Amino acid sequence: MASSAQFDWTSGGRDDHLEMARAADETGLRQIARDYDWSLYPEPVLGWVMAQKCIDLGSALTAFLNGAPERFNYVPKRDVPAALQGAALVLDNICLRVNSGFYLVWPDKDVTQRDRIEHWLARQAQDRVSGRHGRWVLDEEIVGALLRNALQMDPARETAVYSENASLLRDLFSPVLELGVSRRVLRYLPDEHRVGGKAPPDDLSKLEF
Repeated sequence: MASSAQFDWTSGGRDDHLEMARAADETGLRQIARDYDWSLYPEPVLGWVMAQKCIDLGSALTAFLNGAPERFNYVPKRDVPAALQGAALVLDNICLRVNSGFYLVWPDKDVTQRDRIEHWLARQAQDRVSGRHGRWVLDEEIVGALLRNALQMDPARETAVYSENASLLRDLFSPVLELGVSRRVLRYLPDEHRVGGKAPPDDLSKLEF
């Protein structure tokens, strides 16, 4: 598969851009999430890219910021200009996936402009005090796992869970390591990875692979 660097995003229409995104490898998809120009075709292209399980939390938050959510965070949905409604919908979906734990925190995959995310979380806290509520409220515990560098471990000592690539074992251990993934996500594990047909026990060391 191709990487995003091989694609010319300055040419072609929405279908061409979507086809290029679908042709990208996982590394390329994460780069598209971080770099794609929201003035082009964010709804079809990023709408598909951001639904891929290989997208990490840092890349997802970078894409979120690239969509300039500050523009209409406090604008009623009915008042968002028609030309921007598609972008707002993509932001809706990114926010929902962030808050559901869909995007995992990966080591060395930080969010670009983390000061903006920190400001966003601070504004949310102010809103709670004042009784205000923006359109996009990010889960502070999940985002905080990234901001706290929760995955800055020694790879040599954490070989069982520290990997550049996603893996089932790493996903299973992510709640213990505060990767920002709720244990409720584990209920979607395939049956063969459950114990006696039930969800994994609190002691994950008893799981067999």
